[in-house]
Amino acid sequence: MLIHPQFDPIAIQIGSFGIHWYGLMYLTGFLGFLLLGKYQIKHKPWFEWKDAMLDDALFYGALGVILGGRLGYVLFYQPSYFMQNPFEIFAVWQGGMSFHGGFLGVLVAMFFFNKKYPQPWLKTMDFVAPLVPIGLGAGRLGNFINGELWGRVTDSGFGMIFPQVDQSPRHASQLYEFALEGLLLFLILWWFSKKQRPTGAISALFLIGYGSFRFLVEFTRQPDDYLGLLQLGFTMGQWLSLPMVFVGVWMLHAAYQKKFDK
Repeated sequence: MLIHPQFDPIAIQIGSFGIHWYGLMYLTGFLGFLLLGKYQIKHKPWFEWKDAMLDDALFYGALGVILGGRLGYVLFYQPSYFMQNPFEIFAVWQGGMSFHGGFLGVLVAMFFFNKKYPQPWLKTMDFVAPLVPIGLGAGRLGNFINGELWGRVTDSGFGMIFPQVDQSPRHASQLYEFALEGLLLFLILWWFSKKQRPTGAISALFLIGYGSFRFLVEFTRQPDDYLGLLQLGFTMGQWLSLPMVFVGVWMLHAAYQKKFDK
């Protein structure tokens, strides 16, 4: 039976200053965004992007991820707690970020990005979508290193014990998400975007891929104690992911009917 290694969450300690692994995972995601984006600019000219646009997109996107991720956690997961403790909203060092909130934050951020660089909003999102999964995968590795967001108890032979929780074998759901939402989703989107697609098609595939993978993995992930299972036995993560799949399917159909090119 595997046992979680209980990593030190601080990767580098210099005196009283410490650099956390989770912070390094964010940095990995941002660097991956830049490097892959530069490759796309060079090898996928139909996007019509310039290096300056990429730098600004990272700035806008980072703001969207951080602000949206925190507000999403507040609104989707613990609204009553934060209504009673409003100043805790700013205590981001205590943890608490939501992918779905960060996703909505990026959508809004790219709207303002397009104010500076006028082009169809969906065309911007098509460029950005293949660059995102590397950051998602890095974030899930950060969750695993921190020993957080562990999985449900399992009687399968490949469970992992998280000593900070109990001695029961559990799914290492963080690694499942790393493999699916990070590596596999990246490979799918990178392959799909290797040639020009109808406007909105790449964004649609991102919605379908992430929504589907997250929905499936949630069956192995321990529900949040303060929420538990919701209607139909689904978690909050599943309820937030289902609309992504439905909208993605509709968008993909519309994209190939050229509705976003008009």
